Amino acid sequence: MAYQLLLATRNRGKIEEFRRILEALAPGEIELLGLDAFPDTHDVIEDGATFTENALKKAREMSLATGIAAIADDSGLCIDALNGDPGIYSARWAGKNKDFRLAIKKVYSKLKKKKKLNKINSARFYCSLAIAFPNGMHKTFSGIVKGKISEKPKGNNGFGYDPIFIPNGYKKTFGEMKASLKDKISHRYKAFNKIKRYFKY
Repeated sequence: MAYQLLLATRNRGKIEEFRRILEALAPGEIELLGLDAFPDTHDVIEDGATFTENALKKAREMSLATGIAAIADDSGLCIDALNGDPGIYSARWAGKNKDFRLAIKKVYSKLKKKKKLNKINSARFYCSLAIAFPNGMHKTFSGIVKGKISEKPKGNNGFGYDPIFIPNGYKKTFGEMKASLKDKISHRYKAFNKIKRYFKY
């Protein structure tokens, strides 16, 4: 019987990506549920000062609310030319409707103002992953993938800022890559791989 694990998000793109990663790391061992399976749960206010604080808060609250182990991530795009922004505010740049087209326009607008749009804009995707259990135990992990911002959005795959991020060693954005390739090099995969070692799958 598969082990039930709650992913503390309603983002369908993120849920599907996590499911693919978990299936690759632990085939058939984990049944991943999203918050839609628990309609009475509330959205956790992400008021932490770091990715790790936000991820841990979400995991703890959702584990207590549902009575099963919960995993949560707080991920973001950090652009060096923007002093690390959008960082922990990555989702908030997309507004209440989570429209990342607006967030991407904001990135380019800020880069243009700094006159750095056509230069190599180093950036990194950061993922902090937390797992919490109803008994209060918890553990956190992190993963980073370095790269740069593309000169314009490319590709319709993935979600969020994927169309503007080119990982080091590749010429395509995450938005252009097949999911099978992105899943092997992403910040979330790197964080999950540490969880795999933690549980000794």
